[in-house]
Amino acid sequence: MEGIREGRWALIDYGDFVVHIFLDSVREFYQFDRLWEAAPEIPIPEDR
Repeated sequence: MEGIREGRWALIDYGDFVVHIFLDSVREFYQFDRLWEAAPEIPIPEDR
């Protein structure tokens, strides 16, 4: 796990896959969607 202390993003490495969680402002600043535009999006329900 990385980035938790800053509270703006988090990276969690599960070995077979990596999860990135960003605030919208960080995501827009680094334009991560441009890097992953071909990857499918997985919606997460608000109640989770």
